[in-house]
Amino acid sequence: MSNIDQVFEQIKVAGKDLVDKVAELIQEGNVRHLIIKNEHGHTLVEVPVTVATIGAVVAPLLAVAGALAAAVGVCTIEVERNTPPADSTRKD
Repeated sequence: MSNIDQVFEQIKVAGKDLVDKVAELIQEGNVRHLIIKNEHGHTLVEVPVTVATIGAVVAPLLAVAGALAAAVGVCTIEVERNTPPADSTRKD
């Protein structure tokens, strides 16, 4: 069983860039969880991306992000990522 570290980051984006950024994050593959918040810090959408990688879920997620983009000026995307431990790439 391998240890996987969790890394958290916050990304501020303009509403018009929200859909592109969410799609980019999902395509990266190491994102586990996305939380989209408005400029006041209220959670608008919270999605486990491991579920969203199923094609039937990605399109509605992007549609929701698009609808939010029209209503919100600035959003914060909180991202939870998995990163392998630094020594996992070593070959002994």
